[in-house]
Amino acid sequence: MKKILVTGAGGFIGSHVVEAAISQGFNVRAMVHYNSSSTRGWLGELPASKLEEVEVVSGDIRDKDFVDWSMRGVEGVLHLAALIGIPYSYVSPASYVQTNIVGSLNVFQAARDFGIERVVHTSTSEVYGTALYAPIDESHPLQGQSPYSATKIAADQLALSFWRSFGTPIVVLRPFNTFGPRQSLRAVVPTIITQILQGKNEIQLGSVTPTRDLTYVDDTADAFISALQSPNLDGETIQLGTGFEISIGDLVLLVAEVMNADVSVATDASRTRPAKSEVERLLSTPEKAKEHLGWTAELSGRDGLKLGIQKTVAWLQTRMGQDQAQWEGYHV
Repeated sequence: MKKILVTGAGGFIGSHVVEAAISQGFNVRAMVHYNSSSTRGWLGELPASKLEEVEVVSGDIRDKDFVDWSMRGVEGVLHLAALIGIPYSYVSPASYVQTNIVGSLNVFQAARDFGIERVVHTSTSEVYGTALYAPIDESHPLQGQSPYSATKIAADQLALSFWRSFGTPIVVLRPFNTFGPRQSLRAVVPTIITQILQGKNEIQLGSVTPTRDLTYVDDTADAFISALQSPNLDGETIQLGTGFEISIGDLVLLVAEVMNADVSVATDASRTRPAKSEVERLLSTPEKAKEHLGWTAELSGRDGLKLGIQKTVAWLQTRMGQDQAQWEGYHV
């Protein structure tokens, strides 16, 4: 497999996946969301030597004609295009249905029509809702606790239905709380870091009691490449996590330790989910990824998380120095 398409290539994880694919010698076609300025999202962060190797196509994942055109001539697809902001899914659930479900249907249908060798579909740990048992394995029940997670559950099941109904070679990857450079400020790690970098002693957050299993973005990207190449994966669902959980409150303390800061936390109502929508606990079981992908997170446990935070702080320090206004306020 040489020629691949990465959808959502201008996004946080997608741009890192493109980099990883180039490093592994793939010929990459990168799908980004069309805009009148012809900007390429976070792909613009790639070194020029890497970006010139990428064929960038601009359009909309909801447009079947565009998706068909983009998938002609490729052998594999890494499908990451999605709306992912949970708060905005409360405001505009229909847009999540169109992008996450209909957009994914376009990819799966084209894969079936064109005989694509492997589609790697991106899920999310949010599909589990609050853990009914922990650590969570791939057999855990799915619980839609936000419109976002409901659309991802639907897209996951649609992917698996194409495998079962038509033999379309699809594998579902389910990342747990990826973090690192290029992540949106609405996510918890960058929002803690940027508030400290702005000199704030009182950090504005939502609930601090939920726990998360945080995976550094380079590890997540490596798993996508492994899923593209590993045999006997079709029809499988594989979660990507470290097997280490930390509460949001303790995460604040760890970030403050890395940044040598003394901070407290205040609750910001705009960052708080509705009570029945909050996911209280997420902790992965990484054994299946190790068995099927030969993948384990290099940055794991408290020490690995700390190193990932250090890398993220270093990137944000540089980025905020270039465009301070971009990092002001809460980004829904």
